[in-house]
Amino acid sequence: MEGEQGVSGICCLSYNQDCTSLAIGMKSGYRLFSLSSVEQLDLVHESFDLPDVYIVERLFSSSLVVVVSHSKPRQMNVFHFKKGTEICNYNYSANILSIRLNRQRLVVCLEEAIYIHNIKDMKLLKTLLDTPRNGSGLCALSINHSNSFLAYPGSSSTGEIIVYDANALKTECSIPAHDSPLAAVAFSPSGTKLASASEKGTVIRVFSIPDGQKLYEFRRGMKRYVSINSLVFSTDCQFLCVSSNTETVHVFRLEALLERSEEPSSWSGYMGKMFMAASNYLPTQVSDMMNQDRAFATVRLSFSGHKNACTLVIIQKLPRLLVASSNGNLYIYNVDPQDGGECVLIKKHSILDCGKLDTVGDGSAENTAPQSYAATVARPSNVPSSSTVTGYSEDGGALRGELLPEHEFAVGPVQLDDEREFPPISLCRRSQRGDVTRQGQAKSQVWE
Repeated sequence: MEGEQGVSGICCLSYNQDCTSLAIGMKSGYRLFSLSSVEQLDLVHESFDLPDVYIVERLFSSSLVVVVSHSKPRQMNVFHFKKGTEICNYNYSANILSIRLNRQRLVVCLEEAIYIHNIKDMKLLKTLLDTPRNGSGLCALSINHSNSFLAYPGSSSTGEIIVYDANALKTECSIPAHDSPLAAVAFSPSGTKLASASEKGTVIRVFSIPDGQKLYEFRRGMKRYVSINSLVFSTDCQFLCVSSNTETVHVFRLEALLERSEEPSSWSGYMGKMFMAASNYLPTQVSDMMNQDRAFATVRLSFSGHKNACTLVIIQKLPRLLVASSNGNLYIYNVDPQDGGECVLIKKHSILDCGKLDTVGDGSAENTAPQSYAATVARPSNVPSSSTVTGYSEDGGALRGELLPEHEFAVGPVQLDDEREFPPISLCRRSQRGDVTRQGQAKSQVWE
């Protein structure tokens, strides 16, 4: 959930890539929480340096966090929050609508352009300028270490999805997912499946990646159109959760389809087989509706109309469904992975009044020797704030005539706490003559 303030002053809600941390942006700043316990919600970090934060994204369990504020909606700020250091900031030609990141790439989505950065040094690798108008900044980035697939709308009038390889910097496929415009897209943790929902919000589809073949189709409801708030796979890729502006959260089970030759073992199985056979002779719209699977499990919220963000995770060795709401609360439900049904609320936490800051943090290696990582430093002062480049290489540079964003970088080394969550890179700076120095005071253009 991004860019829309709740009644409690919450502007955005997001989970990190492996759903071990919850981030909230507020009128007063932002907060990061650890999700390692049901009974206790640990506040890992809070900052009130930037007001009206409407995007906050944390990189796994590292100390790297990306923040965008309504006070400067064209500026992306990258912080090392445990050291209190700003790593860098980038300015773009239009308002930033969403940001996605994994261990290889950082993606910035504007209404009519997408910027792809190398997260190791923040170098701009590619700008997609021919994207359809995307007013909500809808996009998804896979998190598996072996791929960086990016999904974004291929049309502003239909539900076409473009799947782009952000590592190889090339388009993989185009998927005609829905008739109406897209409302949500999400990759499975492995990056081998992509789920989507349209603005109608009634049908959820799952496709294989990178070939784009349809694997599953689920019906969220038929009575009313809804606004999809959240679409997410479970960490084991066995379930798919979808929430909306209604009071119901749906959980679908991704199961292998039964072979039609298999003998039915019950009356319901027999009737199901008969309906499957009859669907071959019915109009397409009717047969599609009959073949759609319904929810395996559901949550009945005590409220509706609030923005929310859901996730399916394992906490303390049991499957849980988490619902963070713009009403200022985090709800934790037990999920029965065998029988499904109605999920049981077991804990409710306030994310606005959560007590003191947890000084231990959320598992980051505080007692280990810090590793040295690259810092980014500011561009030379004699370079204009934005410049038109004459052309970079075809394998990842900016396009000829493309407008580069202005950027400023913080001076000094950056240390992230967990080497497993962020790749190490050494500090180098470019002087005005172009040679590389360790201690130069001149402002530099890149990390190395």
